[in-house]
Amino acid sequence: AAAVHPISALQSEWSLWTRDIEAEIVPTCRELGIGIVPYSPLGRGFLTGRFRSAADFGEGDTRPLAQPRFAEGNLEHNLAVVRELEALAADRGVTAGQVALAWVQHRGSDVVPIPGTKRRSYLEQNVAAAGIELSEHDLAAVEAVVPAGTIAGDRYPEAGMRAVGR
Repeated sequence: AAAVHPISALQSEWSLWTRDIEAEIVPTCRELGIGIVPYSPLGRGFLTGRFRSAADFGEGDTRPLAQPRFAEGNLEHNLAVVRELEALAADRGVTAGQVALAWVQHRGSDVVPIPGTKRRSYLEQNVAAAGIELSEHDLAAVEAVVPAGTIAGDRYPEAGMRAVGR
């Protein structure tokens, strides 16, 4: 596509929750000078620590039914990962969501994440994350807590996964 028309930015899901673009897509974007706009950098809200159990999903919330990472079995594993991220964040006096956003922002100057939010308090937390400086030690600590491949379950059901990356 870049050979046909210049591309300014690629919008793709990227977070501690979803890291599949790191191996091929990110290097290709950088080679071609294409910026990266990660959507869902908070893992569909999961990395904020908002959810503690299946009971925390509100009526009409389709995540537990439509996304395998929120399904029974995977949910428990992923909640344990977020608890570790929360502990790391608490040591720094910030929230797990702020660490998750800061991690994405520290992936490069060509990365501009776009977290969704429904509440002003979340917006304020997200904006504050832009000011968090993560040292190499901090980044290594985050990677140790949430290494690539540690999140259990696919992003989408089988049919949705066939469309990813197309």
